[in-house]
Amino acid sequence: MGKYFHVLSIGVQNTLVYRMNFLFRAAFGLIPLAGTLFVWKAIYADKGPEADIGGYTLAQMISYYLLVTLVDALTAVAEDDWQIAADIREGQISQFLLKPIDYLTYRLCLYLSGRTIYTIFASIPVAIFILILRNYFVGAADWLTLGCFLLSTFLAGILQFFIAYSMAMLAFWVLDVSTFIFIQFAFEYLASGHLFPLDILPAGVARAIQFTPYPYLLFFPVGVYLGRIQGTDLWAGFAIQAAWVFGGWLLCRWLWSRGVRKYSAFGG
Repeated sequence: MGKYFHVLSIGVQNTLVYRMNFLFRAAFGLIPLAGTLFVWKAIYADKGPEADIGGYTLAQMISYYLLVTLVDALTAVAEDDWQIAADIREGQISQFLLKPIDYLTYRLCLYLSGRTIYTIFASIPVAIFILILRNYFVGAADWLTLGCFLLSTFLAGILQFFIAYSMAMLAFWVLDVSTFIFIQFAFEYLASGHLFPLDILPAGVARAIQFTPYPYLLFFPVGVYLGRIQGTDLWAGFAIQAAWVFGGWLLCRWLWSRGVRKYSAFGG
């Protein structure tokens, strides 16, 4: 395990080089969020702040998007999928085939270190934004709810990484994986609850989306925090989220084992 702690340390040091980039990226990333909140405030304007749209009051809807932004900052992959695909395409993975280090664990350590540093710097503008909108922000009901939210967010981050890793593994078979990554991102943006809460969709559409892993990236953690997912639905949701994480790990392992059989590198 010592070598992986060393990878975490190196990842933190490398990521700190871009700390100002992270700060500005997080700050300017709030501009689309502000636009979205203005749209919803306009929708609620004629109905009153206590109006109910899809089961959400104005305060709950604003809290939903603020939490989506927070969870996204904690879990989103930055350039991990592109870097993994580049490692395969350029033959950099050859060293991992010759050394006693697991590539999946290596990349997961880099992802965790990158998310840790990004979260520290991104928390500054996000906290300021939440402070400005504090009158609309709904707090967690209790400590248990907050703990469940943090656990579901952690699982969402691992699942997010496994999805990105799986997409990058396609580089073993195709020269350019960008098309597949963009298609996957489009599905994720819609089906994860990033664009709108999934429970305001028609029941049939929302039910169909639940058969994909995407709701467990954003919608589920946010729903847990807001108290919209409770009781048996909460524990069933955790079981499904954990199952998707385990399934993602199995898929990553299977794609790697199949890919290295096809892989070849020349020169040195």
